[in-house]
Amino acid sequence: MVRRHELTDQEWELLAPLIPRAATGRPRVEDRQVINGMVYKIRTGISWRDWGLRNIGTKTGAKDLSALVGG
Repeated sequence: MVRRHELTDQEWELLAPLIPRAATGRPRVEDRQVINGMVYKIRTGISWRDWGLRNIGTKTGAKDLSALVGG
């Protein structure tokens, strides 16, 4: 069951091929989890600090988010 602030399977199937894959290094947090966190942030207006604690809560999560948005 999809929560109301998460991507549906159909939405994810459209978006997933557009996300670059890591070539080397430690395994990343699931891309879908990061994207769902971004969708949650946009739809609710929660602060980025609170978003990080709610969805991932790790420095790894912040690095994954930065890589996905080109930072």
